[in-house]
Amino acid sequence: MALKTFVKVSTVNNLSDARFCAGMYVNWMGFNLEEHNPNYLSPEKFTEITEWLSGLEYVGEFDNTHPDKILQTIKNYDIHCIQIREEAHIGMLVNTGFTIILKQFIRDNDDLLHLIAIAPGLKDNDVILLLESNIEELTPELSGSIKHLAEQTPVLLGFGFNVQTVEEVLEDTRVKGIALSGGDEIKPGLRDFDELADILEVLEQEE
Repeated sequence: MALKTFVKVSTVNNLSDARFCAGMYVNWMGFNLEEHNPNYLSPEKFTEITEWLSGLEYVGEFDNTHPDKILQTIKNYDIHCIQIREEAHIGMLVNTGFTIILKQFIRDNDDLLHLIAIAPGLKDNDVILLLESNIEELTPELSGSIKHLAEQTPVLLGFGFNVQTVEEVLEDTRVKGIALSGGDEIKPGLRDFDELADILEVLEQEE
């Protein structure tokens, strides 16, 4: 069994959600590793969860942490990817042997145009873009800009779709895949775990 597209699930903080997502063959599972964050996962809890899982890669998620601290923190975790929010931190992390994910919050089409402008540099450094937003539905303009961006560098889309529209949005934008959120948090424009489960079921490949 497999999914029709690449899927990352963020802020996983409990075993039941983790085992469900692994059983649905998601590609990447993200864990917040910043101690001040409500969804922070300690090294002990990380091991407790991941020792039950197989077949996927783990992402260490950071919002405001300096790269030096990031590299110190991940020594205590068996992760494959580092997710950051600061564009300026890319240069300090690209040669560390980890896949780098740059998470960006999209307010309007101008934000996408900026990312299109820097996309060649991101691709040269094998950086994957993860887009989030409060926007619940993609306009033709936004969809066109996301498609243009996805032609320049790999993009994971974390907004603008629901269980009814996800397949159409994937077709229209040609993104690498989608980003969903687990944990207890319900983010603006995103979905609770029940809808996450519904979307994964829609994306199951037929046998």
